[in-house]
Amino acid sequence: MKLSLTFVELCLVATLLTPVMLRGQDVPDQTQDEAAIRQTGNHYVEAFNKGDVATLVRFWSPESVYVNRVSGEQVVGREAIAAQFKSLFESAPTIKLAVNVESIQFVSPNVAVEHGIASFLTPDAQPDATEYSAVYVRRDGNWLLDRVTDKASQATSPHYEQLKALEWFIGRWVDEDENVRITTECSWTKNKNFITRSFTVSTADNIELSGIQIIGWDAGSKQIRSWTFDSDGGFAQGFWSKSKDRWYVHKKGTTAAGETTTAVNHVTPIDDETFAFQSTQRTLAGELLPNVDEVFVIRQ
Repeated sequence: MKLSLTFVELCLVATLLTPVMLRGQDVPDQTQDEAAIRQTGNHYVEAFNKGDVATLVRFWSPESVYVNRVSGEQVVGREAIAAQFKSLFESAPTIKLAVNVESIQFVSPNVAVEHGIASFLTPDAQPDATEYSAVYVRRDGNWLLDRVTDKASQATSPHYEQLKALEWFIGRWVDEDENVRITTECSWTKNKNFITRSFTVSTADNIELSGIQIIGWDAGSKQIRSWTFDSDGGFAQGFWSKSKDRWYVHKKGTTAAGETTTAVNHVTPIDDETFAFQSTQRTLAGELLPNVDEVFVIRQ
């Protein structure tokens, strides 16, 4: 089961509840406060993992606010927070919580800011980890959670799983000899839905050709595809497949003059710093062209 955004928001609220109820009239020093907050945080995790809503909401101030930085939505006050927890535990009764408190800083004797990572666990889903910050205030000798904000995380691409086999491609690469230098730079687009590949072909100090390639997952054909556009006005599309360690890119394109081109490119990663490239079955306007012998491309 993949947790919904609502689940993540609700769980995040819970993970940040690490205040401690300080009894008596004397105010401990900051070292004691920090130790007590961390210890009570462990007790809170236990309450969360039991689905104990009544105990959870005791650690919030009456006017407490949870702000989701992705949606901007706010949950305000103990009653609203209790309702959110109740809904969460009814919808995901097996959800569990683990918290890693990275720091607690005291802004003043009565205000502390906690930073950490909250991890949400269910039996049939991958762990989900989210960074957070939480503000605690001391009221009548008690530390209460006053405001919680989670860090907006970059959404995971639905196509990343299909493209991650090409993640080694990310970076800057160079293939050169005494006459020609080909420089390629590959990077993810936002949310890792596509890989972009920009390239230049230069001789001496002159750029003879440049272009860009976009590599993505075609959900219709269930295949990795690429689209290439060069500075001369030509373009091509490619269909990617893999056999063992080698990628095959079956390309078909059109030159700026309107002639059809075809080729099968072979791309083989050798190690983290090198891959091999070869091009076979090349044609231009129906005429067979010589193969491009295998060359080794080096990470720069």
